[in-house]
Amino acid sequence: MTVSSKPTLSRRQLITRSAALAAAPALVSPWALAQDKFPNRPITLITPWPTGGSSDAVMRAFGESAARALGGTVIIENKPGAGGTLGAAAMVNAKPDGYTLTQLPLGIYRIPHMQKTSFDPVKDITHIVCLTGYTFGLAARPDAPYKTLKEMVAYAKANPGKVNYGHTGTGTTPHLAIEEFASKAGIVLQDIPYKGSAEILQAILGGHIPLMSGTTEFAPHVVAGKLNLLATLGSKRNKAFPDVPTVKESGWDTVTESPFGIGGPKNMDPALVKVLHDAFRRTLEDQRVIDTLDKFYMPAIYMSTAEYTAYADRTFAAEKATIDRLKAAGKI
Repeated sequence: MTVSSKPTLSRRQLITRSAALAAAPALVSPWALAQDKFPNRPITLITPWPTGGSSDAVMRAFGESAARALGGTVIIENKPGAGGTLGAAAMVNAKPDGYTLTQLPLGIYRIPHMQKTSFDPVKDITHIVCLTGYTFGLAARPDAPYKTLKEMVAYAKANPGKVNYGHTGTGTTPHLAIEEFASKAGIVLQDIPYKGSAEILQAILGGHIPLMSGTTEFAPHVVAGKLNLLATLGSKRNKAFPDVPTVKESGWDTVTESPFGIGGPKNMDPALVKVLHDAFRRTLEDQRVIDTLDKFYMPAIYMSTAEYTAYADRTFAAEKATIDRLKAAGKI
């Protein structure tokens, strides 16, 4: 009877195999090695706007959908104020473990050029994925003494300093976009800052302000005839309001568009970023998310992690140029 045995390894082969086994963990990220399952506790997703507005509703839809994709729980935490920067400010000192995330509105790239902030939007944030964006517009009460943007400009010129409008905070996109437009139109508008879209809607529907600059939270009220949309601020007309011209079409070269997505603290493990990216990317295929975006007239604007990171770099530099120009003009 023959007895088989395993071949004996030479000393050199043993050393080579031991080195290969020792090096193997380096091929797998430390995060992946340390995690049995992610998430194993609730993820906090900060929404830097009040409850009740379009941003809050959309972020809750994204959070619920991502939770299903991850097999975990996502808790929305509202931190309104400071032009939408409180989410980034609260997040940057968190552990880069994926359990603290925030929405990244356009203002986080602008406000650091206007005042001291506790974060650098490029160096201190991991840009995970871009998902959608706002459509901006200027809406008026139906009883306002103007029905079109050109009529509003004529009225403002005849009544300098007497036309006011609400927006989501000093330095936010709805504020600066209208200031840039007003400068080009040669008019002076009095701005009134609010903490979020829900407060603005209460003010304009209650008759406290005649105009509002904001995102498409005004859309249902336009459809219902409670507000009159004078113009949108994008490069193209909004598909939901094809008869409403853009500001640029109306004669003033102002275009404002605002993609936004999800970010985490700096130094997140690439493997973890991919897990979160993939989960939030899947939300754009969720019919419940699609319906919510359609409800608030927000288009899907997807950017991968690399694309979103490059966008942040470009936008931070472009916003500095805009702020410098407006400061020189005495508008901020």
